[in-house]
Amino acid sequence: MKGKVIFDKDYIISKIDNRIYGSFIENLGRCIYGGIYDPEDPTADENGFRRDVIQLVKELNVPMVRLPGGNFIATYVWEDGVGPRENRPRKPDLAWKCIETNQVGTNEYMDWLNEIGAEAMMTVNMGTRSILDALNLLDYCNRDSGTHYSDLRISHGYKKPHNIKTWAIGNELDGDWQVGQKTPFEYARLARETAKAMKLLDGSIEIVAAGSAGQESPTFGEWEQTLIQQAHPYIDYISLHQYYLNLEKDTANFLAKTLAFDEYIQSIGNLIDYMKVKTQSSQDIHISLDEWNVWYHNRQQDHETIRDRGKDWPIAPAILEEPYNFEDALVAGAMLIALIRNCDRVKIAAYAQLVNVLAPIMTDKNGKVWKNTIFYPIYYASKYGRGTALRGIIHCDKYDSRDFSDVPYLDSVAVISNDETELTIFAINKSLNENMVVNCDLRSFGRVEMTSHIALENNDVYDINSLEHPDKVVPKSKPLTQNLNEIVISPLSWNMLRFNIA
Repeated sequence: MKGKVIFDKDYIISKIDNRIYGSFIENLGRCIYGGIYDPEDPTADENGFRRDVIQLVKELNVPMVRLPGGNFIATYVWEDGVGPRENRPRKPDLAWKCIETNQVGTNEYMDWLNEIGAEAMMTVNMGTRSILDALNLLDYCNRDSGTHYSDLRISHGYKKPHNIKTWAIGNELDGDWQVGQKTPFEYARLARETAKAMKLLDGSIEIVAAGSAGQESPTFGEWEQTLIQQAHPYIDYISLHQYYLNLEKDTANFLAKTLAFDEYIQSIGNLIDYMKVKTQSSQDIHISLDEWNVWYHNRQQDHETIRDRGKDWPIAPAILEEPYNFEDALVAGAMLIALIRNCDRVKIAAYAQLVNVLAPIMTDKNGKVWKNTIFYPIYYASKYGRGTALRGIIHCDKYDSRDFSDVPYLDSVAVISNDETELTIFAINKSLNENMVVNCDLRSFGRVEMTSHIALENNDVYDINSLEHPDKVVPKSKPLTQNLNEIVISPLSWNMLRFNIA
């Protein structure tokens, strides 16, 4: 099978906002307790954070973390998570039917983010709380001193403000699983007034307003249109969420779902443009795709477990821990390609989540960690996908799957480094069994030299990494060639090709 890609230095999509390589943590399962935080673990530092997890998070070079939820946020009282730990109350979490100990709260989150070198997207509770509660948290976090809440932070040992610049107003509030579910108009007006008040208190912040829970939501489209019409002067981003499933074990169809991911992003981008004209607004609104991933292996079982719990709710149970396989990593890699390709629209993104729950990083007791298969495309995209995205012209054969037609076998995007000395191409061959010989037309760059070809490939699409076998699915270095007319890409593989530009 043959393919061709043409990348020209003038086919610019946009400069990439590094925040598209962000992640998400939530007080859910073992993400926080037993994940990033475990004072009893042998790797724990003086603050109780696992050093082994910190090391792997630093490898991923995560620029922004959305927290602390998620569905959890709808009943969260932030005041419960500050001050002396011994005084913090245990509270029921209605989202996941667990007991929240509040041992990790606002200041601990910020300590951890400072350790990994990331900034926060702080989410405020719009399910069961008010505008005033959001203002109080903003005042606690961002004001130097001189008010009740800023002085309260100082009394908790944090003289310097946290200066959080990105704030999210609620989460998936159209979902019937949410405590405090709202209609499109109810949320749009609440988002407007909350954003307006928060920007009066701190005019330097950016606001992420919650979009609908996904394309399948009954209010999808109407929700976003109403939100923009009501709140456009005060919001900077609309949040999108998307997870993909493969319950049928149909690899070809699973890989084709990234076409729908592109369409999802573009449909909201088109709606933003339409509403900007309709409202005669000069306000640019971008997309924060702050939950994306594969999620299906244990999804039904976990939801049944949560639904059937009696009154004995656990603390930090092992739920939503996906054993990601090789084909899941291919889909995650394809979703990253789509995010880069749409970086003119998507300025923030967050794979969900970071540790243990729907995560690239898994932990066990006694300082044991391993990398889930999806770790690798995230790692390479985050490390080498920074700069300016270039749109490719792609010629290749196409296939039809159960739900999609005309699916290109080759999916690709390119990134030129900020200093314009390196070109990185990310590419996937979606063919189940045929090599693809790719002609890479890079003539506009002058003389280029291939310096690296990394491929994530495997003989069994269902292979997973585990504590016992952590390296079953790992990337490989491929032989280099300077013949750009015949770059061989294996079937069912995610690839990174890097070039020096003379």
